[in-house]
Amino acid sequence: MSVCSALNQLLRALLKPRLSLVMENLALRQQLVILRRKTSRPRLRNRDRLFWVVLSHLWRDWRPILVIVKPETVIKWHRQGFKCYWRWKSRAGRVGRPRIDLEIRDLIRRMSHENPTWGVPRIQAELHLLGYKVAESTVAKYRVRIHKPPSQTWKTFLRNHAHEIVAIDFFTVPTVTFNVLSGFFVLLHNRRQVVHFNATAHPTALWTAQQIIEAFPEVTIPRFLLRDRDSIYGEEFRSRVVRMGTEEVITTARSPWQNPYAERLIGSIRRECLNHLIVFNERQLRHILREYFAYYNEVRPHQSLERNAPVARAVDPPAKGKIFSLPQVGGLHHRYLRAA
Repeated sequence: MSVCSALNQLLRALLKPRLSLVMENLALRQQLVILRRKTSRPRLRNRDRLFWVVLSHLWRDWRPILVIVKPETVIKWHRQGFKCYWRWKSRAGRVGRPRIDLEIRDLIRRMSHENPTWGVPRIQAELHLLGYKVAESTVAKYRVRIHKPPSQTWKTFLRNHAHEIVAIDFFTVPTVTFNVLSGFFVLLHNRRQVVHFNATAHPTALWTAQQIIEAFPEVTIPRFLLRDRDSIYGEEFRSRVVRMGTEEVITTARSPWQNPYAERLIGSIRRECLNHLIVFNERQLRHILREYFAYYNEVRPHQSLERNAPVARAVDPPAKGKIFSLPQVGGLHHRYLRAA
């Protein structure tokens, strides 16, 4: 030890208060104990952390003497201890909302896995029909995440007199041999129910007029018929509709949003059915559409129909028994029922 170093320590001993020297020696000794442990890197124990947390509150000049860790680390230890203390204080009862039953969580995952095209409101509606009251946020939390573009939105259209309005439209379907078939449907506005459909390779105005006659016997003739400006609705079609006593409501050119229910139905047909299949001929297309429209009318819930199907389904309470599923549309969708 040099003479200058000895003089420096002597001056510090004379000028510093005795209590401060005792604290400094205690801090240095504690760090030496840690450094003498037989490890490649000194590991701090909980009692070491507690020592420095307590010392930082009792001694104001503790920061310059600390060499093992940074002063910010000691402050972090104190905050962590504060969190542990309040966690211990709050351990008497569980806070927050109660957990959802495992059965419901598994059912949400099962539905979202078996029906990849279903969104959160669709699964919630199916659970409602099974007697479970579950929030949309809960369904979104537990469903299987599937990366797909969201479905398009559509505005409410012509709510007044909805029970007197029907909409018609065509949609095209390519076949495996690159031919193009035309599908046609008649949709009731009040319950979103498809009352008639057909398919053909050569649509004409006379053929289309015949579909309207088949869709509506005399006692169920609608007051308004909503359609677009397609040239297929020729003179034969218009004259037949006039003789039925139905008034045509024709949308503006290039304005599909003016016939939203029909456009939405076409989108559903493609997303939920035709985009997953290969059509071979006209006969097979009719068979596919027959299965899909039966599912659409009797099973598929609609948000605008209070989360029920166009042909209303009864709610199955849990008391009716266990849940089982029935494949629909060749297994693309499923219907969930309860049975003893």
